[in-house]
Amino acid sequence: MSGANPWRGDVALVIDGHACVMRLTLGALASLEATLQVGSLVDLVQRFENGSFSSLDVIALLGAGLQGGDCLVSPDALGNAAIEGGPMAGARAAAELLARAFVLPEV
Repeated sequence: MSGANPWRGDVALVIDGHACVMRLTLGALASLEATLQVGSLVDLVQRFENGSFSSLDVIALLGAGLQGGDCLVSPDALGNAAIEGGPMAGARAAAELLARAFVLPEV
């Protein structure tokens, strides 16, 4: 999908047939910390690295990324949305969002 710039931290995801570009801005990251009530974003990263993340983590990350990408989808709508590729694609996109917020893409 075009329009997603990995150097800017963008991650593309198709939700209910609509292409969305997500990005974790500082505001979106702050909102994410508050929503998940994690000690730090490092705690969240560790949950994804060791596979102990929850569906709430995935929905919160996707919601924050959608907010940062100006593709507003409510948490309720996101929870009931059809994600192209299914729940695993959503989890992969959430993990990719988190990684791109802190690491430059490989060239």
